Amino acid sequence: MRESVKEGLAVVCLTPQAGKAAAYLARRLQAPLHVHELVDPGREEALTFPRLADRLAELWPGARGIVVFAPTGAVVRSIAPLLEHKTRDPGVVVVDALARWAIPLVGGHEGGANRLSERVSNLLGCEPIVTTASEAVHDLIVGVGCRKGATAGQIVAAIEAALASHGLPLQQVRTLATAAPKRNEPGLLAAAAHLNLPLLIVHDQEIRSRRRAPCTAASRHVGLPAVSRPAALAAGRRTSCLVKRFVLGPVLVSVAQERCGWWESAPEPPAIALPPH
Repeated sequence: MRESVKEGLAVVCLTPQAGKAAAYLARRLQAPLHVHELVDPGREEALTFPRLADRLAELWPGARGIVVFAPTGAVVRSIAPLLEHKTRDPGVVVVDALARWAIPLVGGHEGGANRLSERVSNLLGCEPIVTTASEAVHDLIVGVGCRKGATAGQIVAAIEAALASHGLPLQQVRTLATAAPKRNEPGLLAAAAHLNLPLLIVHDQEIRSRRRAPCTAASRHVGLPAVSRPAALAAGRRTSCLVKRFVLGPVLVSVAQERCGWWESAPEPPAIALPPH
């Protein structure tokens, strides 16, 4: 039997509060928008549905990736009967009502949900929550700032040199990160593709919350106090800076590491004396 061809992406919205965010995302992804009949997306071309499980079942055979604005539990119950195999199922990303998190639910690697969650995060300014086991060993985040027109070769060389200067392997890097004004820099996009790493865009508010500094080259050119270091720190959780400022030509690189153990900073709980029986 011939397998169906995966046609593309779809955006599905069950949550009324997320209607505008879903419509914006669908427009940016150039994907069809499917909304529950109680959602007002402000778009006439939106396709309505009465029941989430039925619409996901209709989309499932031909979709390459599906972004669903809905509670995780509702999506799990809806797609559970549809799951076949990780190499055939589409990648499914769940986004909460306030567009704070993008969670790859199934098809993280094979279905492309991990990368799709990163695209969604860059567009909505939310955080990708990637939980696949293979990602856990990749705990380095490389923040990159560069002058306009820096080439992919210059950026790759600076990243490799910064890592080598501290004995850090490229294979340990999970993602590159930069500030929003650099999101369309051709050399940076090409460098990320060359290294086969996602490029996360850290939005201005996150940059400013991480760094308040005197006027620098970054603040003069992009209106921010810095780029590489706060981007590296903000793109992960419980991060600490390993490489603060490595400059090579027109490129500035910082490297942060995520710490996985909450107990490293948590105080030991006090012993509680139990009453005698």
